[in-house]
Amino acid sequence: MKGWYGHLDNDFPFELFSVSHLVMIGILITGGVLLAVFRNAIENRSGIVRFVFFLLLLGLEAMYHYWMYKDRLWNATFMLPFHLCSISLVLCLLLLITKWELVFQVVYFIGIIGALMAIVTPELFFGYPHFRYFHFFVTHILIIWTCLYFVLVHQYKPTKKGLFLSFAFLNSCAGLAWMVNKYTGGNYMFLASKPANGSLFDYLGPYPYYVFVLEVVALLLFLALLIPFRWKRGQQRRKGAL
Repeated sequence: MKGWYGHLDNDFPFELFSVSHLVMIGILITGGVLLAVFRNAIENRSGIVRFVFFLLLLGLEAMYHYWMYKDRLWNATFMLPFHLCSISLVLCLLLLITKWELVFQVVYFIGIIGALMAIVTPELFFGYPHFRYFHFFVTHILIIWTCLYFVLVHQYKPTKKGLFLSFAFLNSCAGLAWMVNKYTGGNYMFLASKPANGSLFDYLGPYPYYVFVLEVVALLLFLALLIPFRWKRGQQRRKGAL
């Protein structure tokens, strides 16, 4: 089938750091800035914002699965929710419904890092204006915006305990994904091989060593996401002591 909802990627090829790619990166940044600037106004309409985020995430993901199913391309090898960003999407849906801070602690670390890496170096073969292009970027952007929304509007803060919880959760998911890969022949969480497109993985060594290097990189990136909050907390303590 041809067209924006078809499966011929040569009709709409994706090009890394093309205008359409940079536009989505710009939307991610602009949306984050707007969340910060208008956080007080958004707080008064927080229910609406959460509903819109939830509806977009759920609706686009449902359309994606139908897109694969309608042409009999849905396959357990790559369509089960065991990719890191698929897991983050499910957690975001749960967070948007429940506002459960424990879920926030996990998705803040794994969601922002995973989605940001995916947006900068996407494993994507369909470009603008194909449905898959919009599904990929909008869902990944919404994962990051959801985390920022809870930080900026609801004043949720990541903690050191949350960091280690997220790291343990990430490794548990990796263990489960490894077993699913063995059973289905898939490559969930890129534990069986590197992404086909260029990515951070290319700088982490050959298989399987890059998996262990990625563990260290993930922990360092988690720490980078926590440092601003630890620094701010330290500043507040010093001011309180004066």
